[in-house]
Amino acid sequence: MNRDWLLIGIAAFFEVCWVIGLKHADQLWAWSGTIVAIVISFYGLIAAGKRLPVGTVYTVFVGLGTAGTVLSEILFFGEPFRWSKVLLVLLLLIGVIGIKSITDEGKPQTGEE
Repeated sequence: MNRDWLLIGIAAFFEVCWVIGLKHADQLWAWSGTIVAIVISFYGLIAAGKRLPVGTVYTVFVGLGTAGTVLSEILFFGEPFRWSKVLLVLLLLIGVIGIKSITDEGKPQTGEE
């Protein structure tokens, strides 16, 4: 696995953390953790976007973050489990995997053709 794709996975994990933090933070330490997660998340997104196609990076980042947030809410915060929601998250992940699999990673993204 490419280092940049791993970086996107880490950034997506921290995206899940800060999104949950925005909803559930109610003390200074929780808000501080949320801010740290935002910084780590966007640093990873920006760093990977310098070497990979930005549209694909953002799609994978948001897709993984959305799936992780939905699943975290179900597993840890009492959101009701619904098969329809899980199936839609799986459909989202299939689309993200598809976009990643057809992305040409061979050329650095410089903005020139």
